[in-house]
Amino acid sequence: MKKILDLLKEEVTEAFVKAGYDEKYGMVTISNRPDLCQYQCNGAMAAAKQYKKAPIMIANEVVAILEKSDSFKEISAINPGFINIILSDSYISKYVNQMREEGHFGYTLEGEPYTIVVDYGGPNVAKPLHVGHLRAAAIGEAVKRIGKFVGHNMIGDVHLGDWGLQMGLIITELKKRQPDLPYFDPDFTGEYPEEAPFTISELEEIYPYASGYSKKHPDYLEEARNATFRLQKGERGYAALWKHICNVSISDLKKNYDRLNIHFELWKGESDAESYIPDLVKYLKDEGYAHYSDGALVVDVKEEGDTKEIPPCMILKSDGSALYNTTDLGTIVERVKLFNPKAIKYVIDKRQDLYFQQVFRCARKAKLVGDDVELTFLGFGTMNGKDGKPFKTRDGGVMRLETMINDVTEAVYQKIIENRDMNEEEARAIAEKVGVAAIKYGDLSNQASKDYIFDLERFTSFEGNTGPYILYTIVRIKSILAKYKELHGELDTELKILPAFSESETALMLQITKFNEMIDVAFKENAPYKVCQFVYELANAFNRFYHENKIVTEEDKDKQASWIALCQYTLDMLNQCIDILAIEAPDRM
Repeated sequence: MKKILDLLKEEVTEAFVKAGYDEKYGMVTISNRPDLCQYQCNGAMAAAKQYKKAPIMIANEVVAILEKSDSFKEISAINPGFINIILSDSYISKYVNQMREEGHFGYTLEGEPYTIVVDYGGPNVAKPLHVGHLRAAAIGEAVKRIGKFVGHNMIGDVHLGDWGLQMGLIITELKKRQPDLPYFDPDFTGEYPEEAPFTISELEEIYPYASGYSKKHPDYLEEARNATFRLQKGERGYAALWKHICNVSISDLKKNYDRLNIHFELWKGESDAESYIPDLVKYLKDEGYAHYSDGALVVDVKEEGDTKEIPPCMILKSDGSALYNTTDLGTIVERVKLFNPKAIKYVIDKRQDLYFQQVFRCARKAKLVGDDVELTFLGFGTMNGKDGKPFKTRDGGVMRLETMINDVTEAVYQKIIENRDMNEEEARAIAEKVGVAAIKYGDLSNQASKDYIFDLERFTSFEGNTGPYILYTIVRIKSILAKYKELHGELDTELKILPAFSESETALMLQITKFNEMIDVAFKENAPYKVCQFVYELANAFNRFYHENKIVTEEDKDKQASWIALCQYTLDMLNQCIDILAIEAPDRM
């Protein structure tokens, strides 16, 4: 289904051509003065120079043709040459009904669907999620869901930090604490226990202790490096321990991600790239892409036109060991082999920008990806406290993500029980959904690349541009439909939406018509905040319509039926938008 802007452009362009002007001047945009009109065309201003005519004369000629059309309630030429457009109510309602009939909110994918891998999350095993992990997870999940809605095959990969020295440190500390475990017995040939020899709590204590201890004891650090080497060479006992570490960690990570309604198609990690690295290194050497510099193997990635120094991409350190660059390049090789994606998007802290420039340039220079494959770095800013500094606990430590979720849901719970009479179990369940919505919407409503202030009071408010306000609007519509059903029986899904009876109803329908344009931009720009802007404006438009009309008690049955159909479609669209944001709404609040 064509977007409403495209339909208007076609009609206005045809009028320009009929009036004897080039079709390029028929561009239509949403009005930047909604108090004056809904859409505008400034083509006459641009055409004036080419045709050596006053722009108002050109605008008047075009308007004379367009004012005969049933599409417009009002169309006028305004000095010095603007064309202001107000659509007819019948045109708007007809478009909304067509969106309903076509399904999928009238959205049609342009071109063929393709595979996109989204790399987001990036937690380390054996470490708890902290508030810094929220942005990657929330943004990445939304980017993935936007792509899925428009019709592409989206694959979300958590890309765990599950390899390297941190594993050696954990194994070394475990051996120190529990030396009699069979994993450390070189003569053990039986099956290793299925149950891990540690809990997630113990694991989360072991790693920071071992890391801190290694910094003060060189012999311990050397032992950890040796353990890492033996693991990477496939030593049986160490490999079994590593599996335990990963399984216990992933089980705990899934619980936290599930609370945020974030779900990955792949739970791969850095370790999955290991098998690709030897061939990758050989290929880079054999094809002449890599060379040695001060003992290290590097690929030069600077390009003509660079305005700043771009260091080489290091493949192997002087001691022959691989780096993150190597692992990320190996992961690209794996993804191309397994999924043949048309695009790979990385949702990472924006401070990693230079690093990913190096990796992407190396991948392209070495032809690890085709010229038609998009490699995109979606760098996000930091979540800050009210002091403008990265969000911390009261004692200055890094706050666990689980703690933040608990604090926010508790604040919402207190607000609910202050204003509602409901049992604790129901209030807690509602507070969980509303609290998660407060956190995620508070994050996603900001442009990803910008830093933002985490404000508990503002984010949990039931008024303004917040998650709870959006959910409250959804619950309000559910209540209206439930009351109507109670009085009149089942809702008729065949009901048509009639031309608007009031300005607030027109505004609501007009907002609905903008959905397709919004979702297209959100996908092309990797911008979940565009969905937030739209859903907030849709909620505002509905609430204004609701306050100005007595929907349930309306005596004109045709008018009421149309309003009910409009309420249902608004609810469907709101639900679709929050689903894209990975937010869920309760049935009441």
